[in-house]
Amino acid sequence: MDGLPHLMDLFLQPGEFIVADASYKLRTLLGSCVSITLWHPETRTGGMSHFLLPSRGRARRPKRLDARYGDEALQLMLEELRQLGIAPAQCQAKVFGGGNMFPDLEHPGGLVGQRNGEAAISLLGEQGISILSESLFGVGHRQIIFDVSNGDVWSSQIAPSAAPTEGDLL
Repeated sequence: MDGLPHLMDLFLQPGEFIVADASYKLRTLLGSCVSITLWHPETRTGGMSHFLLPSRGRARRPKRLDARYGDEALQLMLEELRQLGIAPAQCQAKVFGGGNMFPDLEHPGGLVGQRNGEAAISLLGEQGISILSESLFGVGHRQIIFDVSNGDVWSSQIAPSAAPTEGDLL
């Protein structure tokens, strides 16, 4: 054996979140969606979300919180952290995503990714959680890998490729 801990690899789909211990490596792929990672250095516990929209808007009060929405995803993560005895303000946050997946199109209502990223920053500020780093906006999608054992997050942004031409189709 190499003596290194063996991490469990988990891929988050859109609308999912998790709070996990140091035995996890969390991954996701983001376009206009945003991921917030929270990490508590003393306990080596972390959380990660993958939300699609900032909030439900003016919808009726939900019976259940839904992690597809940024405000609710953060609330769900914070509740689980509190159940573990972790105060949210003791966590370090990192924020990723909010990319423009269709830069050649007009966006009359504004960019969803821009709204998602701005919401994440605002929500964390409201909770008194400091943002250690961020990689937001731009063009294309991002691959995110969060190692809960040490709080490291890797982000790789990939620009959208050109539309296939007839010669590219198989």
